[in-house]
Amino acid sequence: MSLYGVMRTGVSGMNAQSSKLGTVADNIANSNTTGYKRASTEFSSMVLSQGSGKYNSGAVKAQTVYSISSQGPVSYTSSGLNLAIDGNGFFVVADGDGTPSLTRAGAFVVDKEGFLVNTAGYRLQGYPVANGAEPAIVANGLGGLENINVSQNQLVATPTTTAKLWTNVPEDAALVPPADLPSANAAGATYTSKTSLVVFDNLGNEVKLDVYYSKTAQTAGDSTWEVTIFNSADAAPGGGFPYTSGPLSTQTLTYSRTTGKLDAASATAINVAVPNGGTFDIDLSGSTSVAAEFGIAEVGRNGNAPSAVEKVEFSSDGTLSAVYGDGSRRALYRIPLATVPSPDKLTVLSGNIYSASNDSGEIRVGFPDENGLGKLEVGAKEDSNVDIATELTSMIESQRAFTANSKVFKAGSDLLEELVNLAR
Repeated sequence: MSLYGVMRTGVSGMNAQSSKLGTVADNIANSNTTGYKRASTEFSSMVLSQGSGKYNSGAVKAQTVYSISSQGPVSYTSSGLNLAIDGNGFFVVADGDGTPSLTRAGAFVVDKEGFLVNTAGYRLQGYPVANGAEPAIVANGLGGLENINVSQNQLVATPTTTAKLWTNVPEDAALVPPADLPSANAAGATYTSKTSLVVFDNLGNEVKLDVYYSKTAQTAGDSTWEVTIFNSADAAPGGGFPYTSGPLSTQTLTYSRTTGKLDAASATAINVAVPNGGTFDIDLSGSTSVAAEFGIAEVGRNGNAPSAVEKVEFSSDGTLSAVYGDGSRRALYRIPLATVPSPDKLTVLSGNIYSASNDSGEIRVGFPDENGLGKLEVGAKEDSNVDIATELTSMIESQRAFTANSKVFKAGSDLLEELVNLAR
């Protein structure tokens, strides 16, 4: 047995325990860091070849491992931009150069440039939502993701692209002569019933539509009605006919006198082209003609006037929506979650982020609560998974082990000194 070997073994033990104390120090320092994952030290022995009748002391090797797959407790906050993952998965974030990384730290805020950033300054990434369409996901990589920015949506006008107007017209109404129909736009035009509908053009201007219903024919089996739509802004002084421009659209509806509903062969919608390029269909499919007064059964439309974004908020499926001053909403982005086959083998980087390694496997991307990925908790954040009591216990163990290894080193040093003194 070499006394130098004994001393080297003691030094190896002290270095290993120093590494363990280092992880304990990091864990305690980050016990309140959002999304932090506990580091620990595992030891493995290094054995030297042995000769006959003697023992060669080896060493100990310290290896740091991270409990990345261990869920930390979730605490709820007052911010709707704070996100936590309950289960498997990571948020995709990027630094200022656009390099993507993974993280569980989901305490996001809007920075001065409008980006959503976490405490370490990394920008949350997501798929842009175009015209309400489901974003195309790249399952085996991080392509197609963008830094989420909400400042570009400060003033938005959304044109009307769909509307609904379900009415009841009186079954016993008198016929309107063809020469007097609203579609002729004559000064003496007559009609059975009238209502109005407000929509929005491409510039966000309100357009009031005057909708006229006129009974034109009746047989034993059905009745025929003409629906005519004008731009109210073109009405004659005091309102009504003649309008300065002709009708925006005219449609014929046929009602069954047996069911009171539209016949199978009847039109069920009317297409309208409003000023500044807005064209859309008004759904009439639920309209009826029964023995009752004219009335509105259902009415609705999308679109909004120019309005500033008051706030942005997430839904549990990862969709980020802008909420405008008039109460309307618009989907902007949808954030994915990323995972790897072996999360504990990810490479740990500064800023509480991770990158894929050869041991972790390739990154897979999906949406929250789909295909084994965790649920998204909105208005919450994942706390550190460090337990202070466990760390203090580990610290005491490492202190005692370090002291014992130093005694081994000192014993080897003392014996070596005795050998040197024998030569004097």
